[in-house]
Order: sequence, then C-alpha cells, then structure tokens
Amino acid sequence: MFNILFNVDVPALITFILLIVVGILMGAYIGYMVRVAHHEKSLKASREEAARIIEDGKKEAEKIKREQVFEAKQEILALRKEFDNDVRERRQVVLTLEEKVTQRENALNNRSQYLDKREESLDLKEQKLDERKEQLDGLYSKVEELVKEQEEKLVFIAGLTKEQAKDLIMAQVKDSISQEIAQFIRDEEEQAKAVVQQKSKELLALAMQKFASETTSERTVSVVEIPNEEMKGRIIGKEGRNIRTLEALTGVDLIIDDTPEAVVLSGFDPVRREIAKRALTILVQDGRIHPGRIEEVVERARLEIDMFIREAGEEAVFKTAIGRVHPDLIKLLGRMSFRTSYGQNALKHSIEVAFLAGKLAAEIGEDEILARRAGLFHDIGKAVDHEIEGSHVEIGVDIVRRYKEPKEVIDAIASHHGDKEPETIIAVLVAAADALSAARPGARSESMDQYMKRLTQLEEISNEVEGVEKSYAIQAGREVRVIVQPEKIDDLGIISVARTIKEKIEETMTYPGTIKVTVIREKRATEVAK
Repeated sequence: MFNILFNVDVPALITFILLIVVGILMGAYIGYMVRVAHHEKSLKASREEAARIIEDGKKEAEKIKREQVFEAKQEILALRKEFDNDVRERRQVVLTLEEKVTQRENALNNRSQYLDKREESLDLKEQKLDERKEQLDGLYSKVEELVKEQEEKLVFIAGLTKEQAKDLIMAQVKDSISQEIAQFIRDEEEQAKAVVQQKSKELLALAMQKFASETTSERTVSVVEIPNEEMKGRIIGKEGRNIRTLEALTGVDLIIDDTPEAVVLSGFDPVRREIAKRALTILVQDGRIHPGRIEEVVERARLEIDMFIREAGEEAVFKTAIGRVHPDLIKLLGRMSFRTSYGQNALKHSIEVAFLAGKLAAEIGEDEILARRAGLFHDIGKAVDHEIEGSHVEIGVDIVRRYKEPKEVIDAIASHHGDKEPETIIAVLVAAADALSAARPGARSESMDQYMKRLTQLEEISNEVEGVEKSYAIQAGREVRVIVQPEKIDDLGIISVARTIKEKIEETMTYPGTIKVTVIREKRATEVAK
C-alpha cells in the first residue's frame, strides 16, 4: 500500500488539486455574480413598486383633497343658507315687534285721550256731588230738628225720659228674645238629638256588633290548685329550699296558707306570675319537686311564655290586618295579654278598640287600616309601665315614635286620655272607641267603695244646683235622673239645669264612658175629698 502511494506522480497530483481549487473558486465567483445580479433585479423591482405606490398615494391624496374641499364648500353653502334664514326670521320678528310697539303706542294714546275725557267727566260729577252734599246737609239739619221736637213731645206725652224708655224697651226685648232663644235652642237640640241619636245608634251598633270579646278578671294574684295538702309541704321543701328557689327564679311570692288545696302566687309583673303559675302547675302534676327540677321547669315555662307572647302578638296583628309591624312591637302586644285594667284584658281591649275605630273610620270615609293600627297600639305603654317610669301614655308615645309609626298613631296614643288636644280625626275616633270599649256593660269592674263614692258624688253634684228637689243615680252610675221644683224651674229652665249639671260632672268627676243627665219637671195638684 505504501508503495502505491509513494509511486504516485506528485506534480500531477498538485496540478489536479489546484484545478479543483480553481474550479471551486470560479463556481463561487459565478454564484456570487448571479446572486448580485438577482439582488439588483429585486432592488430595481422594489424601487419601481415604491415609486408606483407613491404615485398612487399622491393621486389618492389629491382625490381626498378635492372631496374635502367640495364637502367644505357644501357645508359653507349650507351654513350661509341657514344664516340667511336666521337673519330673515330675526328681521321678521323685529318687524312684528315694531308693529306691536306701534299698536301699543296707538292704544296708549287712545287710553290717554279716554282718561282725559274721564277726568273731565269726574270733575263735573264731583261738582254735582258737592252741591248735593250741601243740600243733604241742610235736609239733615232739618230732620234732626224734627226728631228732637218729636222726642220732646214723646217725653211729654209718655211721662218718661229717653233713658227710662230705652231701659223699658230693652227689658221687654230681652225677655222676648230670651224666650225665643230658649225655644230655638230646645227645638234645635231636639232636632239634632233625633238625627244624631239615630245616626250614632246605627254607627255604634254596626261597630259593636262586628266585634265583641269576653272579659277577664285577673288581678295581681294567681291561684294554682293542688291535689292535696301534702303537696304544700313538698312545694316548700326541706328547710324551704324549694319555695325559695321558685321565688328566686320567677320573682313571684308564693303564699301557702290555710286555703284548702290552693297556692296563691302574688306579683306585680303578670308575665312573671304566669311563668310561675305554669312552672308550679307542671311541678305539681309531675310530682318531682327539687331545686334542679325547678330550674329546668321554670326555664321551659319561660320559653313557652315567650312563644305564647309572640304568637299572641302575631295573632292580634293578623286579626286586625294592620300590615307589617316591627317584631319588638309584636312582643309588646303579646305581653299585654297578661295585663289587665279594672279586670279588662289589655290586649283584648286594644283589639276591640282597633275594630271599633276601624268601623267608625270606614263609616265616615277615613283610613280604616290606619284607624285599626292606632287603636291596637293606643295602650302599648301598659306592656312595660311597671318597668319604666311615667304614665302608659308617655311610654307608649316614646315606643311608637322610636319605631317610626305614623303621626296619626302617635297622636292617638298621646290624646286618647285627654292629656292633649287631638290633631287628627283618627285620634278622635280612637278616643271614642276606647271609651266605648271601656264603658260597655261587663267590660270593666271596680271596687264597691269606689262605686259607692262615685254614685254619692254624682247625686251630690246634682243636688247642689238651684231648683233641684232630689236626684237618683241609676244604671250603675251611667245615668242620673234629676227632679226639679216646678214652681222654681219652668219647662225651658230644665234645659239650663241639665247643661249646668253636665258641666259640673265633667269638671269635678273622673269616670269611664259617659253619664246621661235626665231632668224631670212634674206639676201635681192634690185635693182631699171629705
């Protein structure tokens, strides 16, 4: 192998290699030249394309320029046309105003001429009036002289002075007018009473027949029945621990005395008293009575009462259909189911007032729903009046004002007991409904002492009036019948007596509902045959 390699002709090999290198260089140069030619051709084409694009752009720009110039000319023409129209309209307005001014000047000139003529006419009339006044003054002087002469003649004929005659005539006229006034008052009152009585009977009957509720007689005590006397000892517990626990948890006093088979619960808060009553009833029925069980039962009773309060409030709102009510107000309404006033359940009374006020409002065209709402909330302060200082009216006003109730509701609460003058018709209707609900038979109860004092005071007030012979309070003090002395009081005078007694009763007495005053005058003639 080495021999073959070393036997090759070296000069020929070099020549061959050089030829190859020269061929490669020539190919590279030819390729470079071809590439340069191609690049120059492409560059020339690009320059021609650029020139064409520039030319097209110039043409397009020229075209756009011509279009914009045309559009600008058109807009200028339109603006000029609009300006010409505006100038023409303004010129027309100016011409119209000038015509009106001219007409106004002509009218003023005519008015001036008319006023001048009117002034001349008034001057003439004034002169005539002055002359007429002078004539009337002369006639008036003559009339005064004649009147004076006539008065002197009348005084001479009658034998009375002018003042005496005047007093005599005034006395006669006064007596005549007083009789006529009394007769007129009596006729008008009788007519008004006939109409008002009939209408009021219809309204009240309609309102009251729509709603009637039973009354309750709770006070500040509750009674829990027990099966036997042995249960009393179990309630007391060892060393009194059961009764102390129950009293501490409920805030109610348990009175365990000699009353057979009964335990009395005493407390000012009706809700606490009801919780204690339910808890004690459950404990007595269950038989397991010890402090732990008492705590459990009292807590359960408290939850039941809370649920009952909410349900009672919701039921009252649902019955009266007054719309949305704040949950806190619903709870306060429910608490009123345990509150009584003169034996009348406060919640049932409020519901009754709501219905009565609503019916009365419907009859006279007022807002029935708003009247029912005001009637339902009128005693809302009684729910917490034993916990907050102040009257139930003040407390109720603060409560409903806090919950953004309508002004009619606030006014009804503030004025339903006459603490202030009512400002709305709704307040007047609620006050009337409250009086109806409290005054109807069986609605409220009162102690015998208060009852007797009220009847005695009623008769004493009537007997103090001059001309009254005797008086009797009847119908549980809702009417007083007064018998007058016929020789001192005539038929027309009994009207004045009745009004006087009514005013004295209103000024001096406090009473639920209304009191009717009936005055009777009777003339008797008695002879004895022998």
